[in-house]
Amino acid sequence: MNTIVLPKKSSFGQVQIPLPSSKSESNRVLIIDALTEGKNKLSNLAEARDTQTMIRLLKEDPATYDVLDAGTTMRFLTAYAALNNRKKTMTGTARMCERPIGILVDALKELGASITYLKKEGYPPLSIAGFSGQKTNQIEIRGDVSSQYISALLMNAPLLPNGLVLDLTGKIGSRTYITMTLELMKAFGVDYVFEGSQIRIEPGKYQATTFSVESDWSGASYWFSLLACADAGELYLKGLKAESLQGDAKIVDIMDKLGVESEFQSDGVILRKKEITGLSSFDFTHCPDLAQTVAVTCALTGQTSDFTGLESLRIKETDRIDALQKELAKIGALLEERKPGVFTLVPATIIPETVRIATYDDHRMAMAFMPLITRTKLVIDDPEVVNKSYPSFWKHCSLLEIVPEYKNE
Repeated sequence: MNTIVLPKKSSFGQVQIPLPSSKSESNRVLIIDALTEGKNKLSNLAEARDTQTMIRLLKEDPATYDVLDAGTTMRFLTAYAALNNRKKTMTGTARMCERPIGILVDALKELGASITYLKKEGYPPLSIAGFSGQKTNQIEIRGDVSSQYISALLMNAPLLPNGLVLDLTGKIGSRTYITMTLELMKAFGVDYVFEGSQIRIEPGKYQATTFSVESDWSGASYWFSLLACADAGELYLKGLKAESLQGDAKIVDIMDKLGVESEFQSDGVILRKKEITGLSSFDFTHCPDLAQTVAVTCALTGQTSDFTGLESLRIKETDRIDALQKELAKIGALLEERKPGVFTLVPATIIPETVRIATYDDHRMAMAFMPLITRTKLVIDDPEVVNKSYPSFWKHCSLLEIVPEYKNE
């Protein structure tokens, strides 16, 4: 077991963090680029393993798309292959093959794709045998499970002979990610109509263009959290925009209540300490990837808070609710479902002199718990998990004079 040991550090001076590029934006523009035969000029693509896996698979075009542990890559490439008549086997890590994909596969079959499950019904690995032609231009798909299913269909919709009308049923989760997809499609020349729970895409073509990916708001959230939990400090996060397509930009409003003031500059944002006003409740329906970060922040800043919109956390890289409950317990904090769908975060009580955090093969568990260094010496298992989205994370920690010590036990 590899671990990283981080010493306690409760304050720091003015530090600039060169954030990584957005994995979410990168993965979407890569699919759009593939649908325009690579004629775009893309820059600032993410260094994240998920994105690099997407780049490699699209470039090499192997018979088997092994996406490793990349859920977005699995879903986007499944739709890309199925609707563009590419015969592929889709597979990934053991955990990837435990993550459901049946809703997307059912939608693709309804449109005319030939797909079979190679093992368990509803889960990878899959065999994509081709596309027999568009059978319908209007389908229903649940909006409350994963927005990635919806985005995967939308990006391919303009190239369908009859376009596509998607009727989203139930509660629509992660709406901001759906909007991001649509706005990125628009940046490449495809218009859309999104009214109520229906999205309409007319048949057409993407237009080649020049596009630069924004810095990653998910990656920024961990630095907001660190400053919220610290006694003193000031951070400058490069490459963020006040008007962003990324739903995780909501972290600005959340952290404003938890003691972090944001001042946008021409090429980034300055974070400063301010008075905590309190976060009594928050709905993560449209930004579920912030839940772990905010839970740890509330635990360390003494905020009892009710969280809703956590349904999708059960099917991420790990069961994130279960993982959070287990690791928060190590500092005397609780995350309890006191009413169906409502989880109450009860802050930390007595924090040991050293805390060891398990990461459950989940990059966000490692980074979300990093702010514990403001209270204690921290040991994090399997620190390489950050490579999935933020490979330079520990290097950036050292910019705050937090010197990581790696161990192999």
